[in-house]
Amino acid sequence: MPNDQDVSDAIIESAITIAKRVKAEALLVYADATGNLDLLAELKKGSPRLLMLARDDEGRERAAALTDTVVSVPNFNLTRMDQIKVAVLMAFSQRLLAPGDTFVFLTGIMGQPLDTIVTMSVGQEQEIFQSVKQPKLTEHIRRVVFERVITIALELANEGREGKPVGAIFVIGNHREVTKFSQQNIINPFKGYTEKERNILDDAMRETIKEFCTLDGAFVLKGNGVIVSAGTHLRPGVAGEPLPQGLGARHAAAAAITASTKSMAITISESTGTVRVWRLGQLITEIEKAPRPTGTHVSRSSDPVGGA
Repeated sequence: MPNDQDVSDAIIESAITIAKRVKAEALLVYADATGNLDLLAELKKGSPRLLMLARDDEGRERAAALTDTVVSVPNFNLTRMDQIKVAVLMAFSQRLLAPGDTFVFLTGIMGQPLDTIVTMSVGQEQEIFQSVKQPKLTEHIRRVVFERVITIALELANEGREGKPVGAIFVIGNHREVTKFSQQNIINPFKGYTEKERNILDDAMRETIKEFCTLDGAFVLKGNGVIVSAGTHLRPGVAGEPLPQGLGARHAAAAAITASTKSMAITISESTGTVRVWRLGQLITEIEKAPRPTGTHVSRSSDPVGGA
């Protein structure tokens, strides 16, 4: 019976063949799940482009030895499908993937060898990433700001606050437009501080944001990461597209504010821990909170390509 490494090597070889056969623009693979990086060496200067994904410093070091195109992704236990969603979202924000691009993705149970090949096209698979007719993802927002907010949202979704689940909404972009459609429910806790002191890119802000996420209302941020306000009630001028069944007021506000302004919204569902990204009144993608492991293997029947 073949061992896990033999299976992983066979999957990498098959993925390269598939990527070339379908003329994919990119092959995406997690560095920490790839035992034999030499198998990917032939893609250094060829087609498709090799996008190495790294969840930590060790992964970045391994990936950098093979390619200059290393995409950092948040280090969370995610299902196979959500690993793909997060990676594609990050690659798209860095303009390494574009609408219509076909890609091949290698994934598996986090912390274990690769076991799955997925071939998809950006924007044509709504369950992955709805990008058709969308402007560039970070058109008015610094890439690092978008990635920081996504990471904090995933942290809150997976960890909660003091052991309790929390819901939140972050609105990033043209804050002057957003302010026209909002009002403060409470005294703004960020008022009076310098922009440097209230920038989300400052690591010291993480705990502050997590503390204030218990407030009713939204965080409003400039595209450069400066936090304008928290506890902000959104009153958008137009409604977004009809919401999927089961989504409530927080998601309706996110859809509507992005339909009314040049902004992007990221929401966390208090009931499920699902993180959703909104743009132009549309739900772009959603990343579900992974089930907690109950043993050496975790599966979820609703995951189209298996468990996390």
